[in-house]
Parts: sequence; C-alpha cells; structure tokens
Amino acid sequence: MTPALFNPRVPSLIRGNLLVLASLALATLVSHFPALRETLWLLLPLLGCLTGTADTLRCIQKRWNLYHGGVLFCLYMDLMAITLVLFFLLYPYLQWVGEA
Repeated sequence: MTPALFNPRVPSLIRGNLLVLASLALATLVSHFPALRETLWLLLPLLGCLTGTADTLRCIQKRWNLYHGGVLFCLYMDLMAITLVLFFLLYPYLQWVGEA
C-alpha cells in the first residue's frame, strides 16, 4: 500500500500544503523577486497553487471540529499564496498602464 501522500485519490492535507508552498517558492524564483519581470511561466506555479488548494479543500469534514478549523487556516494560507503568485504574474504588466 502506498501512503496517502503519494496517492492522489486519497485526500491529503500535507500534499496540498506542500504543493502550494513549493509552487510559491517556484514563483518567487521564476519572477526574480524583488525585481519582478514579465513572464508567463508563472502560470505553472499558479496552476500548482490552485491544485494544492483543491486538494486541501477535499480534506474539509462535514462536522466542525478542531481539524476542520485547522483546514480552514490552511485554506486561508493557500489563498494568500495564490494572491501573491497573481501579484508576481500581473504587476509587471500593470507597469505599462501607468506609463501611458
């Protein structure tokens, strides 16, 4: 039997969080933060963040308990990571708008 971490059919909170954090680290490297540059390669980390968020969302239970609250905190972290990757992706293109 394979562990739940490596089986995509089984919901795994660790796999979702690792995927989001790895995608955020990759986005930081690809964007050359703090000197942001225009690149569409940031769509790949964005897809990774969305996939990790969906995997984290699968872990929510129907009844509220402390595990459910912890999953909600992880989902908030995922939303902040998605926002940061979108900022890395869109901010260099918004610089052109201000120059006109």
